[in-house]
Amino acid sequence: MSHNISIQKVTESKVANIDFNNIPLGTTFTDHMFICDYDNGTWVNPRIIPMGMIPTHPAAMALHYGQAIFEGMKATVDADGNPMLFRADKNAARLNTSADRMGMPNFPEDLFVEGLKQLVDIERSWIPPTDGSALYLRPFMYADEPFIGMRAANHYKFIIMASPAGPFFSNRIKLWAEKQYIRAAAGGTGEAKAAGNYAAAIRPTELAKAKGYDQVLWLDAVEHKYIQEVGTMNIFFKIDGKFITPKRDGSILDGITRMSVIDVLRDKGYEVIERAITIDEVQEASKNKTLEEAFGTGTAVGIAYIQEIGLEGETIHVSNESPVGLEVNNTLNDIKTGKVEDKFGWMIKA
Repeated sequence: MSHNISIQKVTESKVANIDFNNIPLGTTFTDHMFICDYDNGTWVNPRIIPMGMIPTHPAAMALHYGQAIFEGMKATVDADGNPMLFRADKNAARLNTSADRMGMPNFPEDLFVEGLKQLVDIERSWIPPTDGSALYLRPFMYADEPFIGMRAANHYKFIIMASPAGPFFSNRIKLWAEKQYIRAAAGGTGEAKAAGNYAAAIRPTELAKAKGYDQVLWLDAVEHKYIQEVGTMNIFFKIDGKFITPKRDGSILDGITRMSVIDVLRDKGYEVIERAITIDEVQEASKNKTLEEAFGTGTAVGIAYIQEIGLEGETIHVSNESPVGLEVNNTLNDIKTGKVEDKFGWMIKA
């Protein structure tokens, strides 16, 4: 389907003011944003306009009932300087999975990708040139209908904004295994990228940081022993030569980096098992020296290497090195920047 996206460009870009070697996380935004409105049962008026404030009625339903979802992805440049997107079709599909769970309308997946491509093309000078950096893209949808009442909204906005980002985690991270607070429960919204999921994680994450840890290791809601995610990432453990990652059960996000890491690991000859794994099993593997490495995976971080996991009264030492995690991270970065062949067919030119 062809979509007519109107474009209004700024008269002068702010990109000349950016120091790409010192990018403040999440506070610098590009010149433009993509917007589309849902009204009377259809998406209308797709447009790229200068980045700016959006008038919002105090009764906008997202503010009261939480109909708000988002995606996260990155644009890089290849060896020829072409802006590239990584598996954008998967983000488009996942946004609609989240929309279904949150009672929101689906957004046309071809328009999602086309809006991204046109926005990234316009903002190509904002893509940082340094290794490990990228242009972070944040597509999101929220209910902006002014109505106080418990029902699905009839009016929504879909927006894509962009922010240059440097490397996320540089140091190995320490996790706190959380046994009081939970991230998600079966039948809840854990598989959706719903804004409220992240709000619920803020306090326990701050408490973990106060204890000297970097992120929370989330456990299941019932027995507090089955590992789900780490912070806002999926997680992999290498135990006795095999990689284990928690099986998706409706409460674990279908991470696009996760699915890509599984493919890369298998391509490199490693066995990857998707199954339930408990904190007790990880603890035992550490004691008997079969726990070889662990890492988190996500769009923002790429791969975050895990040093240790803290429990009440005990520390599980994971590893001081993550050789396979590093190899996989380098492979993904090389695919995204065109340094190696994209044998998986993941990259899309903007």
